[in-house]
Amino acid sequence: MKKYLITGAAGFIASVVAEMLLDQGSIVVGLDNLNHAYDVRMKEYRLAKLNKIPGFSFHKLDVKDRNLLENTQIAGQGFDAVINLAARAGVRDSLEDPWVYLDTNATGTLNLLELCRRDNIPKFILASTSSIYGEDAQLPTPETANSDKPLQAYAASKKAAEVMAHAYYYLYGIDVSVVRYFTVYGPAGRPDMVMFRFVKWIQEEMPVHLNGDGDQSRGFTFVDDIARGTISALKLVGYEIINLGGHEVMTINELIAALEKKIGKRAEVVFHPKHPADMITSQADVSKAKSLLDWDPQVSLEEGIGKIVEWYQSEREWVKKIKTD
Repeated sequence: MKKYLITGAAGFIASVVAEMLLDQGSIVVGLDNLNHAYDVRMKEYRLAKLNKIPGFSFHKLDVKDRNLLENTQIAGQGFDAVINLAARAGVRDSLEDPWVYLDTNATGTLNLLELCRRDNIPKFILASTSSIYGEDAQLPTPETANSDKPLQAYAASKKAAEVMAHAYYYLYGIDVSVVRYFTVYGPAGRPDMVMFRFVKWIQEEMPVHLNGDGDQSRGFTFVDDIARGTISALKLVGYEIINLGGHEVMTINELIAALEKKIGKRAEVVFHPKHPADMITSQADVSKAKSLLDWDPQVSLEEGIGKIVEWYQSEREWVKKIKTD
């Protein structure tokens, strides 16, 4: 029976990864500091679901705290892999407090790599981001595209984590998969991201605030597909960077129209200037994930939009109270 440490376990992607591994019969130990980067009620909702599943245990701990390495609930527990999905995420918020992004994403990664070194944990998965590719990446974007010119502290902190993971691979032989996520969506998603915001705003007949003209586009991937890809990345590969997501591209204007159709209401769009930290478009070249991990997204954007709208409507009584900023 495999035993995994998953950080950021109350997070959007991590909670789905944990649930899938538990369904496979694995033991999962989850860590999360349950911070207030966004409405903590969403994290508590995800965590409550996990706590009902046999084989799951949870510890409220912070990856950026070096004392983690001495914590007897974590150290010496015989993990088969560390899946580091804990992160301060979000492009725009990193302009307000870059220090917390560096502490969590870079120092937190260092602490977990040290845990692997000390406990001889053979496998480390690091969640990274498509934001690392910067402004002028070719489309669709391969892993070989330049990632040396990040546009914000968020992407810069993830780049730091990636190169630190490479150093531990080189020095200590820890097998590392860096999975660069593109735009991920699905039920119980982050409320500061576009999909949740738009569903709430349209459903509740609130103004839809849009930065830019709506012609900017994103490659969207459903969270279950991303979780499957992350689990596939437990494969021993040496050190590899692998794009996950971004396979189905839609402009923001097209997204609003699709949500209007699913919800059955018209959106009142309020346009604002483009945010300087935002990328114009993103689209992943996922050929490496297909060849190396045998990963292929299964949920179409149309189906996935239907799933998130259905979830919101079924949980509407409490979800409509979730803050989106």
